[in-house]
Amino acid sequence: MSMAASAAVSAKEQGKFDLVAFAAIVVTILFWASSFVVIRICLGPLTPIELATARYVAAGAIALVYLVIYRPMPEKRDVFRLSVAAVLFIAAYAVLLNTGEQTVPAGPASFIINTMPVFTALIATFALGERFGRWGWVGTAVSFGGVALIAVASDDGFKLDPNAVMILGAALCSAIASVLQKPLLGRLPALAVTAWILLIGSVPLFPAIPATIQALAAAPADVNWGVAYLVIFPTAIGYLTWAIALKRLTAARASNFLYGVPPVATLIGFVWLGEMPTVLGAVGGLLAILGVLVVNVMRKR
Repeated sequence: MSMAASAAVSAKEQGKFDLVAFAAIVVTILFWASSFVVIRICLGPLTPIELATARYVAAGAIALVYLVIYRPMPEKRDVFRLSVAAVLFIAAYAVLLNTGEQTVPAGPASFIINTMPVFTALIATFALGERFGRWGWVGTAVSFGGVALIAVASDDGFKLDPNAVMILGAALCSAIASVLQKPLLGRLPALAVTAWILLIGSVPLFPAIPATIQALAAAPADVNWGVAYLVIFPTAIGYLTWAIALKRLTAARASNFLYGVPPVATLIGFVWLGEMPTVLGAVGGLLAILGVLVVNVMRKR
């Protein structure tokens, strides 16, 4: 077969509908969107640190089983990078997000978290020398303007919620971790990197294990079921289906589907918890996502 024919076949295959990839994306969106709602249910009986510990130490134990069986070892030069990414992506991210969701509803929280690509693009500009451009700064301003509206939106009018800043900090941690992970994904399978991150990232939460066990024992049954749901579905299965999607699609194409997480989280929050977004908060959420789209689509033009 000639090179031209091979290229034509490859292009045709890329254009075909991939049912497995689509199913993996749908499962990922549903589970990750629902996690924002379940976090809200678990907070109160559990502190933000206890909830992070219950979720990610258990997920780290699952990851350990995978690592013991398959033994995908990182290179020595990658250990420090992997450790920093893990602590930021798991321990720091989880505690900041949980703290923020004490007062910020599930939908707005998910919109703030989805500003992560803006932070990633900003960091890549300075750390990797990637071009940002005029549209990148415009998109950043629009996105952060939307986050500001979410932060001051309340049923009582304008009132700054500092916990929205905590969630923005979680998005920043996720962005830094994503930039740090980028070279690792070229040397290890995505699932192996995820497993190492879950295991190493849970280590800073170990001191909270005794208090977490006591809190879980005293918590209502729905909280314990909520924690189990977070461990199994958004974390273990959600990360796995995301790895499947990344394997079958380009990273850029797969990431674009994640813009569906905030509206789905908002819908689940409304149906499950009766969380009705304020008009100001809804406008802020739309601006936050619009800014992310501008950064990713227009910034290199």
